[in-house]
Amino acid sequence: MADIIEIKDFSAKELDIYARLTEVQLLNREHPEDGLFIAESPKVIERALNAGYEPVSFLMEKKHIDTQGKEILEKCVSTPVYTAEFDVLTQLTGFQLTRGMLCAMRRKPLPGLSDICSNAKRIAILENVMNPTNVGAIFRSAAALNMDAVLLTSDCSNPLYRRAIRVSMGTVFQIPWSFTENPNEIKKYGFKTAALALCENTLSIRDPRLLKEEKLALILGAEGDGLRDTTIADCDYTVKIPMSHGVDSLNVAAASAVAFFQIAGE
Repeated sequence: MADIIEIKDFSAKELDIYARLTEVQLLNREHPEDGLFIAESPKVIERALNAGYEPVSFLMEKKHIDTQGKEILEKCVSTPVYTAEFDVLTQLTGFQLTRGMLCAMRRKPLPGLSDICSNAKRIAILENVMNPTNVGAIFRSAAALNMDAVLLTSDCSNPLYRRAIRVSMGTVFQIPWSFTENPNEIKKYGFKTAALALCENTLSIRDPRLLKEEKLALILGAEGDGLRDTTIADCDYTVKIPMSHGVDSLNVAAASAVAFFQIAGE
């Protein structure tokens, strides 16, 4: 039976994770081994549990203990479950709970670049993508459209920030990911790199040469600024998505979906 704890004191330290700690505080850069994140909704929490993430506690509406949260709680019988009615939880967190259930979880050590690349053929690399909504959407497209992994530079929004997880629908737990300081570092593992950029003398994303590459990494940049000039210069290819009706570009998340579908092939 789960350890059900009814919330009576809003100031309880155990609730800081949900009500008072910022994303940066949860990340805990100084002590990453103690880093935490928040997963929202039963489906997303289930995906995180299946990926081996350890739950610290749950925060949920009372009515969901024996309904949509029941199966999850049966797997986590030693994890404390803080609960109250909907209006109390909304007052505590400052927003409505997504499908009535949150879970604080411990972060795991990230895989090294060699582990990411060992069995991969198609990898997405994000450079300076700071919007967590875009990061989450790119992960969802990467998982759905046959990308094998995602790499991010350190100035990207963290994939385990709450909004990124929510937008990804938990696919951040289903596809390997890690960080790299140099997007073109992946070349030493046999990858060719393709910069998605609005430049002259670029290849169309439909160019058959891209599909013929055994190992290909597609590098995407931030909204507005795009990729660094040095990153583009170091890539094997510079590619773009053909546009019509005078549109100059797509949002990076939309562009990622188009590009992933094209370079993944059958």
